[in-house]
Amino acid sequence: MKREAGDGQMDQDLLASIIKRYEEATYRMHRRVNILLRRCIGDEDITLDQYLVIRYLRMKGRSISSELADVFGVGKSSITAIMTRLSDKRLIERIPDVKDRRVIYLSLTEAGRKLAEMIDDRIRERLSTVMNQFSREEALQFVGTYEKVAEVLADMEGRGRATI
Repeated sequence: MKREAGDGQMDQDLLASIIKRYEEATYRMHRRVNILLRRCIGDEDITLDQYLVIRYLRMKGRSISSELADVFGVGKSSITAIMTRLSDKRLIERIPDVKDRRVIYLSLTEAGRKLAEMIDDRIRERLSTVMNQFSREEALQFVGTYEKVAEVLADMEGRGRATI
């Protein structure tokens, strides 16, 4: 059933077309961004997943394994494997909670912080080249729309309406 124009809803054919374009663009963008990230990581002897965890820890300061598993949508065993490799490379440290020794915080070492900063600088440089292809207005509109999609998805997930 098609909805009337003006009731705030899109007609089903238009909606289907927009969703298809979104899916195709998202696939292409994620593939290209992953390539860009891997190039920025370069020869640093870490995987993309390890870098993403390092980046998250840099932003948050510290975390626990179960939080990381939730954030990245993976099992705790996957996070444990990543943490073990990063610890072996002396990029993260495990710090027991002073009140509850069962709780182990994960945070970056100085070497981990320096590595994250270096890779983040490379990423910012490459993304600046991309974003400079747009006008100021286009770039702001893009980021605003992207943020809105993230907020809508988070709201839907929070209310149990979406399994994403």
